[in-house]
Order: sequence, then C-alpha cells, then structure tokens
Amino acid sequence: AFKAAVLIQRWYRRYVARLEMRRRCTWRIFQSIEYACEQDQIKLHNFFSYLMDHFTPSSSKERDFISRMFVSGESFKEAELEKYCDYESMEVPDSYTGPRLSFPLLPDHATALLEAFKQKQQLHARYVLNLLHETRKHLKQLPNISHVSTCYSEEVTVCGDLHGQLDDLFLIFYKNGLPSPSKSYVFNGDFVDRGKQSLEILIVLFTFLLIYPKEVHLNRGNHEDHMVNLRYGFAKEVMQKYKVHGKKILKMIQNVFCWLPLATLIDQKVLVIHGGISDTTDLDMLEKIQRNKFISVLRGKKRKESNRNVEIQEINGESKVEADAAGNEAAPSLSPQPRPAQAPSMANRLEFSRWVRQTVQEQIEWCRRLVDISESEEEELTYSSVVSLTDLDGPCWTRQEEWKQILDILWSDPMPQEGCRVNTVRGGGCYFGPDVTGKILEKYNLQFLIRSHECKQEGYEFCHNRKVLTIFSASNYYEIGSNRGAYVKLGPDLVPHFVQYQANKTAHTLTMTQRQGFPVALISRVEESAFRALREKLFAHTSALISAFKAYDKDDTGRITLSNWATAVESVLHLGLPWRMLRPQLVRSTADGMLEYRSWLDDLAVEQRSQEHIQSSLLEVIYRNRSNLETIFRIIDRDHSGLISFEEFHQTWKLFSSHMNIELTDDSINDLVRSIDFNKDGNIDFNEFLEAFRLVKQSQ
Repeated sequence: AFKAAVLIQRWYRRYVARLEMRRRCTWRIFQSIEYACEQDQIKLHNFFSYLMDHFTPSSSKERDFISRMFVSGESFKEAELEKYCDYESMEVPDSYTGPRLSFPLLPDHATALLEAFKQKQQLHARYVLNLLHETRKHLKQLPNISHVSTCYSEEVTVCGDLHGQLDDLFLIFYKNGLPSPSKSYVFNGDFVDRGKQSLEILIVLFTFLLIYPKEVHLNRGNHEDHMVNLRYGFAKEVMQKYKVHGKKILKMIQNVFCWLPLATLIDQKVLVIHGGISDTTDLDMLEKIQRNKFISVLRGKKRKESNRNVEIQEINGESKVEADAAGNEAAPSLSPQPRPAQAPSMANRLEFSRWVRQTVQEQIEWCRRLVDISESEEEELTYSSVVSLTDLDGPCWTRQEEWKQILDILWSDPMPQEGCRVNTVRGGGCYFGPDVTGKILEKYNLQFLIRSHECKQEGYEFCHNRKVLTIFSASNYYEIGSNRGAYVKLGPDLVPHFVQYQANKTAHTLTMTQRQGFPVALISRVEESAFRALREKLFAHTSALISAFKAYDKDDTGRITLSNWATAVESVLHLGLPWRMLRPQLVRSTADGMLEYRSWLDDLAVEQRSQEHIQSSLLEVIYRNRSNLETIFRIIDRDHSGLISFEEFHQTWKLFSSHMNIELTDDSINDLVRSIDFNKDGNIDFNEFLEAFRLVKQSQ
C-alpha cells in the first residue's frame, strides 16, 4: 500500500509538472508575440520620425500635408479646442433613454452610469464631451506626481492595467466597494486598447475622479498615447461607437491623456508608476516637466544641437519657441517674431535666468500681438506652468531629457540582473536591475515601488527582493483562463494585501464535476490559442524561413535536422522561445530526425488560406505587415473618417518613394490611385489601401 501511494504521488507530481511546463511555454509564446508587436510599433514611428527629419517638401502643398499629418492636429489652442468640441450646441433627443449627466456630478450619476453600461447602453456624445471637458479642467490643476495619504482613508487600493475590460472593473468595485471618502483608489494607467469597452472604462473613471477628486487618482500609462491608440484599437472603437461625433471625442481624449499625472506617491514612501525607472530617473525633474507637451511619447525626436538649447513651450502646445544658442530664424509666416539674443553661459545661473525671463516675456508679447490679446486679459495658469515659472533659477533641461524621463517611467521593465540597459524586447524604455531600484529608493527615502505594464499569471508579482511590485488587473488578458487579475490594498502600515479574481462567466457556471477537469481543459484551450498565434507568426515569415533553412541545406535536399530547424526559426523570429520544447506542437514527428521544411511551410499556408482566400505569397506579406499598414492608414486619415482623399494618398506615396529612392511621376501615382478606387467615390478606404500595397508588391 505504501509503495502504491508513493507511485501515485510520483505520477501525480509528474503530471502537475508537465501541466505547469505547458502553462509556462504558453505564457512565453503570448508574451513574446505581444512584445514583438510593440517593437514593430516603435520601429514604425522611428521610421516616421526619420521621414520628418530627412524629407524636404518640394511645394507648399507637400509642406502643408507633412505639417497636418505629423505636427498640427497634435494640439489645439485653448479656444480652438473648445470651439471644435462644443458640446453645448448638441441636442439630446427625447428618444434617448440612456443616462444623463449634469455638473457638478453626484454619486448617483456614477451609479446610473454603471447600471447603464451593464445593460450595454451608450452615453450620448454631448455628455461624453462635457465630461471630457470637465476632466481636462480638473487634470490641468493637478501636479505631475499626485500625493495620497492613508491618514484620511483607512486604505488605498491600487489597480493595474485594465485594457478596456469593463467586467474586471465591475468585479473590482463589487469586491472592494465603489470609490468614496473612505475608499481611495489609484488606477495605474493603461485603461484603454485591446479590450472592447475602453471608452466606458474612461467614462467611469473620469466620473469618479470628478466626484471624489481627493480619493481617486489616475496615472498615465504607455497606452494613454494617441499613436499607440491608432494601432491597438481604441481609436477604432471610438469611431465605431460614435460615428457622428467620434472625431471630436478622440481629439478631446487625446488632449486629456497628455494632462494625466505621471506618478502617485503614497505616504511619501510608496511610488506608483506605470512602467518603471532607469538609472537616470529624476523625480525632481518629473515634478517640473510640462507634461502636456508630450501628447505622444512615441514622437520624441533627437534634435541636432550645436550647443545646449532651451525649449519653452506654451501651455497646451499652443506655440513653441526654441531659444537656440545661435538663434533661429523665425518662420516667414510668423514674422516679425522677435529674435532671441545670444544666450549667456550656463555657468552664470543668475544671468542665464534673466535672459530666459526676458526671452519668454518678449515671446509672450509677440504672441499677444499676433492673436490680438490685450495684456489685461487673464491667462489660465496650470500647476506645471506655475512650477516652471517659479523655478527659472533652477536647472534647465532639454526637451530630449524630459522626453526620456517620461519614456522610461511609462515603458520600462525590471530585470533580475544588475544594471540598466535598453529594453530591446519592447523597443522602448529600459530594463532596470535591483541595484538601480535600491539607489532610487535610497535617494528618495522610499520603501518600495508599485508598477504595472506587464501581465502576470497570478495578477501580481514581487521582484528585486520585494522592493518592486507588479500589479495587473486585466484577467484573461491573452485568452480565457490565461491569467488572473489582481489589485493591492495598502493600509497605514503600507503592508500590501492582494485580492485576485477572474472575470470569466464560463468558469463561474461550471458544476463541481466539470471543475475537477477544468484546469486541464483550460490549459488546453489557452495553449491552442497560443500556438494558433505562433503559427500565424511563422507563416508571416515564410520567405525568410526558407532562406534560413537553405543555409543549413547545402545540397538542396529540402530536408534539415530538427536542431537546425529550431536554430533557424529563432534566427528569423527573434522571439526567444524554447523551440526544441515547442517542436512537438509545431512539427510532425519524423522517424529519422529530419524535417521536410517545404511541406511543413505548405501545411502552414493551407491552414491560413482556409481562413483567407488570397494568394499564399501575398497573404504572407499582408499577415506580416497588416498592423503596420493599418497604423499608417490611420495616421494619414487625420480626421478618422475611415477614408483617405486622393491628395493625401498622392502625397503619402511621394513621401515613401523619396525615402526608398524610387522615382514616381505624378501621372503614375494618379493611375495607381484611380485603379484602386473600386467604388469610384473619390476616396480610398482601408481595403483599397491594401490593394495598392498588393499591386506594388506584385510589380516588384
């Protein structure tokens, strides 16, 4: 009996170990593909930044197009934004049965919104714009780093990424209670993208923020970024839900995002930031940055500087004045802009401070004359602008230094090794080690850091000797059953208490008998989804894989060893996956240990063609580039109408052709645009845009 018990125990442990290994492999696949996609996003916008720096417009039309595509539209003047997003002129019809908002907001309004969203109702565009307008006014008065104390409420609840999963937010409120004077919340960024109810989450959070401004705190995440929203679904979601006023809502949200605070400090001891830190993180600098300048962190560009430049940007990016050491010529359209005097040496702080004040005053007076504003008119001051004006005698940072500070706290991840290095996996931010964490904690007298940004299987995870806590609140992030969500509660003793959950109706309705086999079935379902995504990734790189396989197949037999297969696949995809362990799920077993790679790739193509009836070689290219193409399309489609005009298409094609050193005449571009405008409506939609890509690919 004893031997039988030991044998059963051994079998069981082996079975559990295999299940855990399958779970970890599945997790690695999901995470590697997600981070590779983020790399593509960074590379795409680095490419556009390169184009902006090196493309010389040959006409005023091209100059206007580049300006409209990349520069203007980033920010409106105060008056322009309010006029553009004028909610007061919108009428709410009598037939509207959804919730109604009146300001100032009351707790009953929040309760009504929650009930309405549970019933799949939609808030009228007038109320959405009104809410965004009031939220923006409130956020502008907040510091870059919010301060929270457990003295006023018994505990503070910190939530991580929600990513448009409204059910998770409902579950948090159900378990932990709604925000109230005795229930403080910190939501640590990434409210939007990926999920289908990002806008509803924003509406709920902004509503509670206005009702309880001292108890609800919102940090900016890397997805509170207009350029990221173009790729990961939030911009598309807004336009689908609000077809008439979606453009106005998006523009207002874009402006609200850049006013979100960058961090939260709990009892001066716990720093809550979205991503992480670096060896150059400076909380003093973060407190004084005009955060609204950085509408998209992905748009930070290195500027060529002969000497140290001082950049001063007005509130909301209304006008930007660069005081260069050599002095820059004013644009002809803005003449007669005052030319700044020669900048004194930075060594003489007092003299340099006076020069900055004088230059700022001259530029403000010129701007007033330009827009016909009298000096007697009152100007609205924000918290960050007041800090900047009162700290002119302090250190002066370049925009590049400020941009890197924000990029690091929004995009960085911890690593177990010592030091700080570039985050090549995500493509942005850095990896920081326990030594970097220790130095920051010691410098600012902190106990530990709370960050989000990474999906964790249990919803939370400690690292760096429990000095860094990752909290992630979107359960079932990759697939149903892939991970739990969690939030953390901190009392006056600052000891973290975790609550885990899974907002999954399927799991909740299982009987006891079904639950006994549930882990296996769930892992199999998640595993199947992961391998499906991995096969798509492999298929999208068919051509590169063939080249890599041929390098090992010197005699052109069409066969390679399984070991060479694993090495070649990693050399092409760069996902860092254990390919030898994953091989049984991807490659049929072979008797002699050799793989016929062409038939294996043909099987992948058949699997994808069953879903898309397109030529295999073209389908491969579209699979590999579709996300980038859709992002490019949305960047060109400045008004988010889902259509590109002939002129925008024409200018874009000239932009790309100049970068690739391909000579294209105006007539050839016009012929192309006419040939892909299938419905002859004078505009190009996304499917027609893909058709242009197909035609060019075929001609190559």
